[in-house]
Amino acid sequence: QVQLVESGGGLVQTGGSLRLSCAASERTFSSYMMGWFRQPPGKEREFVAAIGASGRNTYYADSVKGRFTISRDNAKSTVALQMNSLKPDDTAVYYCARKENNGIYYYPSNFGSWGQGTQVTVSS
Repeated sequence: QVQLVESGGGLVQTGGSLRLSCAASERTFSSYMMGWFRQPPGKEREFVAAIGASGRNTYYADSVKGRFTISRDNAKSTVALQMNSLKPDDTAVYYCARKENNGIYYYPSNFGSWGQGTQVTVSS
């Protein structure tokens, strides 16, 4: 089973930026859509962004569109999430995940492999 390791979380002020990175352990990385999800305190896990296997197609939640950018480097088996103009509502544990079926990309249940998560805290 693939291992996914996130990094780059931390504490930032409103309006600041962070870049999350996720490294995959398998060379089959380039065959899968990858996604970022987040779980705010006391809430359910929610979709943030996804990127197709080739990197050509990207998808975003309305709440982050225009502020976050997902990208991937298949040669390095990494996927990144650049987060700009951060708001307190972006505070959450962020997870990267690998999509492993043909279901809709914004459902967490369609992603079978998950990282351990990285905390992002945005102070007001």
